[in-house]
Amino acid sequence: MQQPQSQPIRTRAVLAGITALALSTALTACGSGGTPAADAKAGGSAGASAAAAAPSAAASSAPPKETKVVMPTGPAADLKKSRDTKAGPIMMTTLAGPKSGVSANVWVWLPPQYNDPKYARFGFPVLTLYAGGQSNGYNTWTDNQLPIQEIDAQLVQEQKAHPFIMIMPVQNLTADEHRSLDCSDIPGQPKMGTWLSQDVPDFVRANFRTLKGPASWGLMGASSGADCSAKLAMQHPDLYRAAVPIDGGFKADSLLWKGHKAEQDANSPDKLISTGKADVRMLATAGGASAYEVNLVKEWVAKAVPPTTVEYYEQPGGKHKTVDFDKLIPMSLQWLTKNLAGPESDG
Repeated sequence: MQQPQSQPIRTRAVLAGITALALSTALTACGSGGTPAADAKAGGSAGASAAAAAPSAAASSAPPKETKVVMPTGPAADLKKSRDTKAGPIMMTTLAGPKSGVSANVWVWLPPQYNDPKYARFGFPVLTLYAGGQSNGYNTWTDNQLPIQEIDAQLVQEQKAHPFIMIMPVQNLTADEHRSLDCSDIPGQPKMGTWLSQDVPDFVRANFRTLKGPASWGLMGASSGADCSAKLAMQHPDLYRAAVPIDGGFKADSLLWKGHKAEQDANSPDKLISTGKADVRMLATAGGASAYEVNLVKEWVAKAVPPTTVEYYEQPGGKHKTVDFDKLIPMSLQWLTKNLAGPESDG
C-alpha cells in the first residue's frame, strides 16, 4: 500500500564588629555559667533551629518539577452506556456547553489501558472523531459502521498504535443538510464552533486524565467530518497537533452562511490551508475511484503553506463510502501515533 507523502577596605565599623565577635568567642570558651549538659543542649537546640530555618541552597534554588499529566478537574459528567464493543463500552452524555450555550450529545470510548491499575497515574492522548453527513443524534464512529475502537485496541496489542481516548461529538442540531453548522459559529446560529473547540475539550479535561499541550491531541473525520477535522486543527493549533481528514470537500458551504461572506471565508478549510498560520500536521486521503475527488483533494493539499504540512494518500479503488473509510482506519491510527505523543506519567 502506498505510504503517505526540530581587596575591600576595612572600616571602623567592621573592625568593631570583629572585636565584638572575638570577645563573644572568648566568653563562650570560658563557659556560659550553666552546666556543660545544659550548654550542650542549648547549643544543639539552637543548631537544629538554625538548620530548620535555613534550608540548603540547593533545595531552595531547585525549580519545581514540571508535570505532564492533567488530572480530571470535575465536575464529573453523567456518562451512560450507549453500547458494548469487543474493546469495551462506548458511553454517552449530553453536554450543555457553558461557553457556547449549545447542548448536544458526546460519545466517549476509553481504551482498556485507561482503567488498568498500572496506568492509574498516566495521562492519555485524545482523538476526537467527526462523522460524515449531518451527524445529528447518531455517529458512524459509534454504531459499528466504523469500528475504530476495536481496531485501535488490536493495534495497541501489536504495539502499532497509541491507546487513544476517543471523543465523538454531534456536529449538527438538525437533520436538514441545508442547515449544516459547518462546525462553526455562523452568525445568528447556535455556536457549534465554540462548542466543539472549547466546551468539548473542557469536558474531556474535566473528566479524564490527559496530557499538557497540543502534542497529544488529534482529530479525524470522514466526508463532511473531514472538513471539521481540518478546519478545527488549523484554527486551534494551540490545542491540536495533528489531523486526518478522510475524503473531504474542504468547503464551508452551508446555506446558513448567506450574507456572511467574511465569516464564511474565515471558517473555510479551503481558505485556511493557504494562510500558513497553523503549525499542524495533516494526512489527507482521497478515494482513487473518483477522479473528481482525487483532483479536489490534491489541489487542496498543494495549497498548504508552512508551517502547516499535509501528506496525501490515495486509496486504490476507494469510493466515497463508509465501507472504504473503514479500510483507512488502521493506516490513519498508525499515522496519528507517529505524529502524536502517547501515554505518559509524571514518574
